[in-house]
Amino acid sequence: MNGRILIIDSDRNICELIRLSLEKEGYSVMIALDGGEGITQYYALKPDMVLLEVTLPTTDGWQICREIRKKSDIPVIFITSKSEIFDKVLGLELGADDYILKPFDTREVAARVKAVFRRYGLSKPSEKQKEIHYDGLDIDMNRYELKVRGEIVPTPPKELELLYYMASHPNTVFNRDQLLDEVWGYDYYGSSRTIDVHIKRLRKKIDGVSENWKLTTVWSVGYKFELRSDADNEKERKKP
Repeated sequence: MNGRILIIDSDRNICELIRLSLEKEGYSVMIALDGGEGITQYYALKPDMVLLEVTLPTTDGWQICREIRKKSDIPVIFITSKSEIFDKVLGLELGADDYILKPFDTREVAARVKAVFRRYGLSKPSEKQKEIHYDGLDIDMNRYELKVRGEIVPTPPKELELLYYMASHPNTVFNRDQLLDEVWGYDYYGSSRTIDVHIKRLRKKIDGVSENWKLTTVWSVGYKFELRSDADNEKERKKP
């Protein structure tokens, strides 16, 4: 089990609090801030668990849970402020494994996550399984191997580590210093422009592989690994 958890909640602060708590426990955590993005990330990332708010922009949590249950029996936990018994019963009837009310203690969330994983026979995130798969892109950190459209593309270790880190946190914007800290470590004293060089080299390898994702520059801020929905791609195609 590689312990990949997707949080779908429009409250960024709550998402970050849960993310920090779960990452301390060794899980890999992704965040989506609305229902449409959540469904896109669910299909792209194939997480091992989904933490889900009911009230969301574009698509509500009930519908997302129904969508997940059509395809998969992965654990789903609702984390929501909807406290009516009817809501809790509906969530469980739709196939949710647990229902946590806001406000909550992040330690409780981590404990519930562990408990649900145990019920599925999964107890601790594996440090050995470090793989990410997107359309036309496979990153395997066990072998330090990058595949583009099924073909192995020779990639230096730091380039691969940078791509893996960003792809593990899709749609999250990182500035250069953050990426240096996470990938090179706090004791790195080189120029932050090192990131620009590595991003440029990565783009030569992966740009244009798929419409569903891309390495994006966020001007005056940094970079992100962007997951794109069909609606995003349609807007892009209609631009003059």
